Amino acid sequence: MGFSSAQNPWPRRPLTSAELMRQQMRVTEQSDHRLRKTLTRTLAGQTGKRSETIILPLELLRHLKPSEFNDPHEYHAWQKRQLKILEIGLILYPSIPIDKANSFMIRLRDIIRAGELKAIDTSKNSDVMRTLCNSIVSLCWRSSNGAPTTVCHWADGYPLNVHIYTALLRSIFSTRDETLVLDEVDELLELMKKTWSTLGFNKPMHNVCFAWVLFEQYVVTNQVEPDLLRAAFTMLSEVENDVKKSNRDETYMKILSSMLVVMQNWAEKKLLNYHEYFNRGTIGGIDNLLPLGILSTKILAECRRIETEEGKKGDVKVSDSSGNRIDHYIRSSMKNAFARINDNVKNATMGGRGEAYENLLQLAKETEDLAAQERELFSPILKKWHTTAGSIAAVTLHQCYGEVLKQHLAGTKMLNSEIVGVLQRAAKLEKVLVQMVVEDFDECGNGGKVIIREMMPYEVDTVTIRLLGQWIDERLKKGKKLLLSAKKTETWNPKSKTELYAHSAVELMALIKETVNDFFEIPIGVTEDLILDLAEGLEKIIEEYIIFVASCGSKQNYLPALPPLTRCNQDSMFSRFWKRASPCGVRVEDMHQLMTTKYQHPSPSTSIGTQCLYVRLNTLHYLITHIHSLDKTLAVSPRVLSRSRLSSRKQNVTSFSYFEQANQSIQSACEHVSEVAAYRLIFLDSSLVFYESLYAGSVTSSRLRPTLRILKENLTVLTTILTDQAQALAMKEVMKASFEAFIMVLLAGVPSRIFNRSDYEMIEEDFDSLKRVFCAIPEDVIQKEAEKAEGVISLMGQSTEQLIEDFSIVTCETSGIGFIGIGQKLPMPPTTGRWNRSDPNTILRVLCHRNDRTANLFLKKSFQLAKRNL
Repeated sequence: MGFSSAQNPWPRRPLTSAELMRQQMRVTEQSDHRLRKTLTRTLAGQTGKRSETIILPLELLRHLKPSEFNDPHEYHAWQKRQLKILEIGLILYPSIPIDKANSFMIRLRDIIRAGELKAIDTSKNSDVMRTLCNSIVSLCWRSSNGAPTTVCHWADGYPLNVHIYTALLRSIFSTRDETLVLDEVDELLELMKKTWSTLGFNKPMHNVCFAWVLFEQYVVTNQVEPDLLRAAFTMLSEVENDVKKSNRDETYMKILSSMLVVMQNWAEKKLLNYHEYFNRGTIGGIDNLLPLGILSTKILAECRRIETEEGKKGDVKVSDSSGNRIDHYIRSSMKNAFARINDNVKNATMGGRGEAYENLLQLAKETEDLAAQERELFSPILKKWHTTAGSIAAVTLHQCYGEVLKQHLAGTKMLNSEIVGVLQRAAKLEKVLVQMVVEDFDECGNGGKVIIREMMPYEVDTVTIRLLGQWIDERLKKGKKLLLSAKKTETWNPKSKTELYAHSAVELMALIKETVNDFFEIPIGVTEDLILDLAEGLEKIIEEYIIFVASCGSKQNYLPALPPLTRCNQDSMFSRFWKRASPCGVRVEDMHQLMTTKYQHPSPSTSIGTQCLYVRLNTLHYLITHIHSLDKTLAVSPRVLSRSRLSSRKQNVTSFSYFEQANQSIQSACEHVSEVAAYRLIFLDSSLVFYESLYAGSVTSSRLRPTLRILKENLTVLTTILTDQAQALAMKEVMKASFEAFIMVLLAGVPSRIFNRSDYEMIEEDFDSLKRVFCAIPEDVIQKEAEKAEGVISLMGQSTEQLIEDFSIVTCETSGIGFIGIGQKLPMPPTTGRWNRSDPNTILRVLCHRNDRTANLFLKKSFQLAKRNL
């Protein structure tokens, strides 16, 4: 059988098998002498008596007397042992079930109990001895059906017979080195075979017990001799063949099942955690253990099947598939090994979230090391039993680390360098584990495809994009929060004398710049789509801020309401009423005195509100500068993986910008704020010196010159506050507002203004002076904006008759009348506000301000307008 042999410790004379057995079982010479004497007396005069019919404990009690022992106590103890054996074999565990009311059993039990207190009398004439012998013999020679039998049953009950036989089997091991089997093992086993009839044994039962004893000896000797385990497996193979045969005894199945459960539990304890029990030095142990574990499981499954067929359902459902068991062993051991390294990593650094990421990096490294150990040490052995052993291990580790990674990422809201490092390390680990699976493909065929389906990818790129999206959202939330705060607290005061823009804009652009810089600091490959997503979110915040900056009303808030149309009549009741209702409450004479003072001591009339509008305008240009810088940062960053989408967009536009919409919004906002600031400056801040005083009373007495001096002062304030980039547009809007105010003085200046045809040259001269104030603006721009005013001024140089004729023609044309018939009146033209010399309402207003009888009569006849005295 391949056992190692022990050196014979008795060189003098070879011992007989019986002598060797006695010595191995440590039976004393005195006990051996008593036994031989008893057997001699028993067989005396009984030629032909079979040894298996001898009830040995009874014969010992009959033939050994107290005098043969050293003292009564020794004899009593010995006697109790014999009675105990009889009790176990005949009462407690008989091979044939016994009725509890059996009289022989009751008398035997009473004698045994009495013997516990004092030694019973075993002399020939003793009634107790006769009763004892009678009861024992009657119980031993029973049969299951009551018929006479030739079989003596006193030591064949389970588990007594097994305990006795395994005790005999243990004698095959050397007393000097318990891992060795004696050379005389075959002789000893042959000697033990003589006990089979007494113990109710047969070859299958011997095989079961022998397999158990070999296995047991391997365990109790600290598992140092693999030959013992291999021998146990060899005997277990014999047991497997026995189980397949018919006529399986119930006792045999009971012995086999109990033994297999223990062997399986012991083997699987190690196999389910083989990383804990085996290492590089002891790796060979798993090669011996696996066959035993697999075979014990297989035989146990057969036993359960048999029990099920016989209506005795087993307690445990056991799979007999070696592949399934190996799969189970690998998964269990890998999970246990991973749990240990995970605990070790966590115990090494019990820290905060930052250290948690360090733990994940360390765990990934140790998981990779564990995978390498599995591939090098265990997979080659396990593949003998399961071709996808390496794949199973890799998939299990992949799942284990994936669960830990998922738990940590579940509480992660934003992306940072630590998380990126963890994800990149996880991707590296995943690549190693996938490679282990790929290596098994050639050997396992379709099995590999089944296994790899269990490997749910970490989807590092997807997770990275998701976390980066969350990071972007979080930064955008900060921007929106800052924007909300700005709306509540911004006063539009300059940040400083050198920084004439809103403090909220500085904070907002600083946050956006920080966001972009931090975005590119994240150590991942940035795609063009990610940049577009970030830029889109930032652009929305910028646009909302632009809307906030541009929320300053409109020019309509400052344009004066147009007065009702009247004929010139300086001393009419309506004129006197108008003067009393004037918001200024200032007479023309007082106005002239005020303007004289202003002319002598000119000072700017720019209000604080208008200056705040200038700060808004500066803020918009501050945004333009920083948006351009952001555009450049996003466009030229070397971290971008590809720009194919950007290139395609560049084909459609001359110059691409990530903030194209914001740039357009800023331009519109600049125009709007410049316009509002200009109209506020002219129609509110400068109203007293411009719209309310120019040409009040007469053209001669209230020329434009004082107004121009104050306007120049206001323009100085404008250029002082506004940045160079903002001045041109703002100046242009002031020019347009000034031209608008000049036109309204001429067309909507009642009741304090009346004009003669002779005033035309002075008005034209004043307007030329007004245009020269804006000489910094290109001539073509000035001329274009001045066209409307010059057209109105030219009307004032025409004769009244010509004005009436032109008015009649354009009114008929615009109203669709064609010509005026007899008795028809001209319709009142609507006020469009679009002043020009071809507009009938513009011509009508010139006539209303004409100090002329012809005009007065025409207006009265055509429209019944109120009259003013000439």
